[in-house]
Amino acid sequence: LLGQILDQWFESEPLKATLATDAVIGAMASPHTPGSGYVLLHHVMGELEGRRGAWGYVAGGMGALSQAIACSAAARGAHIFTEKAVCHVLLGKDRRAQGVVLQDGTEVRSKLVLSNASPQITFLELTPQEELPKDFVQRIQQIDTRSPVTKINVAVDRLPSFLAAPNTPDGQPLPHHQCSIHLNCEDTHLLHQAFTDATQGHPSSKPMIELCIPSVLDPGLAPQGCHVVSLFTQYTPAVLAGGQPWNEQTRNAYADRVFDCIEAYAPGFKASVIGRDILTPPDLERIFGLPGGNIFHGAMSLDQLYFARPAPSYSGYRSPVPGLYLCGSGAHPGGGVMGAAGRNAARVALEDFKAL
Repeated sequence: LLGQILDQWFESEPLKATLATDAVIGAMASPHTPGSGYVLLHHVMGELEGRRGAWGYVAGGMGALSQAIACSAAARGAHIFTEKAVCHVLLGKDRRAQGVVLQDGTEVRSKLVLSNASPQITFLELTPQEELPKDFVQRIQQIDTRSPVTKINVAVDRLPSFLAAPNTPDGQPLPHHQCSIHLNCEDTHLLHQAFTDATQGHPSSKPMIELCIPSVLDPGLAPQGCHVVSLFTQYTPAVLAGGQPWNEQTRNAYADRVFDCIEAYAPGFKASVIGRDILTPPDLERIFGLPGGNIFHGAMSLDQLYFARPAPSYSGYRSPVPGLYLCGSGAHPGGGVMGAAGRNAARVALEDFKAL
């Protein structure tokens, strides 16, 4: 249990709760859930430009990272097709993957196929089921994809001013505006209570909020004087109690609750909002192809990690279909913007390619 680990090392409850948020981020779990300590380790084990445990903003927004990867690939001869939905993996007479078929019927031939989609989409929707072992299909069907996350993107006409550290008269950003700001995280009990609400099918009455203002470091993201605020919130169940759907009313009711919480820390925040985009778990699934809205393509629980990700005997990026590889967050070592799964999968695929 993460709570026990933190109690051994720290006395300050706000500090313990702040660290605990990285143990439950993206997870339908509380700091008291067995195995939650690993999720914290997963989020602090890496480094950024030589600084261990550091995270950073991508200049130009997260889309700029995709563009950088695309430019690097194109410079080495890759052909990139966008807005071209894949219908299914194309198999040859030898039952090897030999390309993909697009929804418009176009066949794209290749010697190997690497899928960055989730295990569910890759193996349950894009791969002919008769080519997969039944126990493998069953394992993929049973992957825990529960997600507590609702992402809210906000445009504001001024910088938030927090009671704990009010803005200066000139309104210029302060050091804390450049960091990740955690709200409703004064103690681990608050996080556990927020989790408990969601297990009963209700959005948290006092949700955990991670607030970032990337435009402070990257002014090009917003007009002068304005800012974009990124809210990573939980816990929101994918299926609400009583079968109530996530619709405009329930989305806005939850967002209003989040904004009321922020208002208590930063009076005037609600009046500064000029636009917002609310993405609940079903929205994240529909728009981005994330099963259950899970940002990691599957829970980062100990039974779904290492040799068991995405399934026992298939953690080495190869799939039951020769020539088809899984290279996304559903593969080892799991989620996070680090590229480890893709790099590892590419090395395995290159090894096989040389042997063809």
